[in-house]
Amino acid sequence: MLFNGQAMAQANAPQASGLSRTLVGRADVSVPGREAVVAKVEVAPGSRAGRHTHPGDEISYVTDGEVDLLVDGQPARTLKAGESFVIPAGVVHDAHNASGAPARLVGVYVVEKGKPLATPVP
Repeated sequence: MLFNGQAMAQANAPQASGLSRTLVGRADVSVPGREAVVAKVEVAPGSRAGRHTHPGDEISYVTDGEVDLLVDGQPARTLKAGESFVIPAGVVHDAHNASGAPARLVGVYVVEKGKPLATPVP
């Protein structure tokens, strides 16, 4: 996987005060104009990721802790370590860590090249 300074800064920029996203890798995929971005994601205890969208699909796996996944138009789901989820492109969502321990995930984003990895939504 390849890295560049702008891409790393974009992926590593905090989305909300309780969320951190650390870029692990990035590579082209078989769909023209798209790339896969792999990131370690952490939601701090008692924090929210913040409502946001992605310019492509998110496929994530909870490695530690648990989060309440809030997807617009769907009932909230509590996901624990060992569980995964998929968020389609452009769908507004949030994650809330109501526990006293960090929630850690591995996120894979298959997104449009050149667009911000995440866009906040009010």
